[in-house]
Amino acid sequence: MIALSQERWRGIVLGAFGVLLFLGLWQLIGVNRWAGLTWPPLTDVLTFLFNPSRRALFGRAMSASFSMIALGYVTGAAIGIVLAGIAHLVHPLRPGLDRLASVVHAIPAIALAPLFIVMLSREMTGMAIAALNVFFVIYVATTSGLVASTAAHRDLFQVFGASPVKRLMRLDLPAALPAIVSGLKYAVPAAFIGAILGEWFGSSRGLGLLMVSAMQNFQIPLLWSAVLIASTASLLVFAAMSVVEHLVYRRYR
Repeated sequence: MIALSQERWRGIVLGAFGVLLFLGLWQLIGVNRWAGLTWPPLTDVLTFLFNPSRRALFGRAMSASFSMIALGYVTGAAIGIVLAGIAHLVHPLRPGLDRLASVVHAIPAIALAPLFIVMLSREMTGMAIAALNVFFVIYVATTSGLVASTAAHRDLFQVFGASPVKRLMRLDLPAALPAIVSGLKYAVPAAFIGAILGEWFGSSRGLGLLMVSAMQNFQIPLLWSAVLIASTASLLVFAAMSVVEHLVYRRYR
């Protein structure tokens, strides 16, 4: 236990050092103009970002993007877990569902976005792409986790006459929780990427819209501010899910 604790703290320290090193390099490259005018110093970006006159602008964009990210994340996770459970219960459906998930994941999001604009709306396109990205990650994680229960436990449930649904809910699903939580953690950046990419296709608000507008008008501080907000939020949620993952692994492994 002590060794695991030391390893965890070592990972935290090294991760923090890596982030500080990256921020220092960002500032150094920007101050010396090694990448030209398109790479501003970190201090200039922070000054632009925390300017009180722009608080409302970034607040509206964050509210729009984060709501679509959360909705896409929950929707994709729910669909992935449900379909994985169906594939686990009805074995003949497993190959077809596996291929369906692979085919959907293989289609570029940029090709699906126009379809979502027609079927849903421009505002919901980001949510739909985020849900698709999350769905694949969660489906793969759940299907692999549902077979983690031991043969002895499965035989015991069979001896006591447990139905497949009861065995799924009381044995296979708890055994799959570590894999599911790991999938939920790695689905976080997928949700952010999907939602922000979807906002590039004509959304009326959001961080993705700020990025597109900043690129078109060469507003470099605005572009980097939007990128910094999205990256920081994704890293914070990812870190929170890492804590949840650690707690689940301690309980179910």
